[in-house]
Amino acid sequence: MGLLFTKFWSLLFSKAEYKVIIVGLDNAGKTTILYQFLMNEVVHTSPTIGSNVEEVQWRNFRFLMWDIGGQESLRSVWNTYYASTEFLIVVVDSTDRERLSITKEELYRMLDHEDLKQAGVLVFANKQDLKGSMSSAEISQQLNLTSIKDHGWHIQGCCALTGEGLYQGLEWIGTQIRTRR
Repeated sequence: MGLLFTKFWSLLFSKAEYKVIIVGLDNAGKTTILYQFLMNEVVHTSPTIGSNVEEVQWRNFRFLMWDIGGQESLRSVWNTYYASTEFLIVVVDSTDRERLSITKEELYRMLDHEDLKQAGVLVFANKQDLKGSMSSAEISQQLNLTSIKDHGWHIQGCCALTGEGLYQGLEWIGTQIRTRR
C-alpha cells in the first residue's frame, strides 16, 4: 500500500524538469510564445540570434524551454540543442504559405536526428487571429503530420499575442508526460 501511495504522490507532485526546444522559421512567434508562458504577457522582441532559455513552471511541471533562432543561417546549428530534449515545439506562422515547405523539410530533418528519437512533437499553428491564416487541419495536411509514426505529435492552433491555444498545447505535453511514467 505504501508503494502505491508513493507512486501516486510522485505523479501528483513531481518536480522533474523536462527539456523543451522551441523551433520554427524566423518571425513565427517562438520568443513571444516563450515569454507568454513565462510571464503571461506580450513582451517586445527582436529577432533571436542564438537562443533564449527560461525555466517555465506550469501546474506541477517544470520545463527548461529553449527558444532557438529560426533564421536560415542559424538552422544548421539547431542540432547542438537536441541532447536530452523530451519535447519539440515547432511554431508555424499560419499566414506564411510560401515557406511552409521549408518548415516541413526542417521538421523531418529534426525527426531523423538520433537525439530526438524519443521526443514528442507539438506543432503550434500560430497567428490564427490573422485574416487568411491557414487552419490547423490545413497545416497538418501540408506538413504530412499523419505520416509521423515514431513520435507522439499534436497540432494546436494558437495566437501567441493573446495566449489563446497555448495552454491547450501544454495540456497535451502534460498528458504525454503522465502516460510515459
